[in-house]
Amino acid sequence: MSANPRVAEYAIDPQFTQRWSPRAFTGEAIPEQTLLSFFEAARWAPSAYNSQPWRFLYARRDTPNWARYLGLLNEFNRSWAQHASALVIVISKTTFTAPGATEETPALWHTFDTGSAWGHLALQATLSGWHTHGMAGFDQELTRQTLNIPEGYALHAAVAIGKLGDKTTLADYLQAREVPSPRVPLSELVAEGDFSL
Repeated sequence: MSANPRVAEYAIDPQFTQRWSPRAFTGEAIPEQTLLSFFEAARWAPSAYNSQPWRFLYARRDTPNWARYLGLLNEFNRSWAQHASALVIVISKTTFTAPGATEETPALWHTFDTGSAWGHLALQATLSGWHTHGMAGFDQELTRQTLNIPEGYALHAAVAIGKLGDKTTLADYLQAREVPSPRVPLSELVAEGDFSL
């Protein structure tokens, strides 16, 4: 991609418009230390009571877990994610122990906090020259069983990570979509005072 068609309405750091979710990946291996640096960035996300509910399970390509993780994706996502360098399952702990308490109670904000951590991961990947693509298209029950995820943890997404590849490796109908997606105007997302969107 030679030019980024995204234009921010207000001044922001370029990392935010440069991050996008391609499907064409090169299929090259990702060093474990590089991948762990993405999780390190996620670790520093904010969370209510500093409860840090996010959890990440991963497989790197050409390792024993790769086929198992690839098999968790639906057929559409598997068709292109097979060329990724790593696959990640994003989950979160649904309970926490409040400061001064001895028993766990529901963590009603675990999804909000985990989304923040995922955003940190995605931005660190982009800053490091890699790309991420989050996916809802995976079998949650099969994932829970296959990866031995206990009750008390919610499954949110699968993520493909890789180096940007040639879009001609994708099916014809996907090639036209292999560009950074636009965003709706800020005026449709933000309102001062009462809800008026």
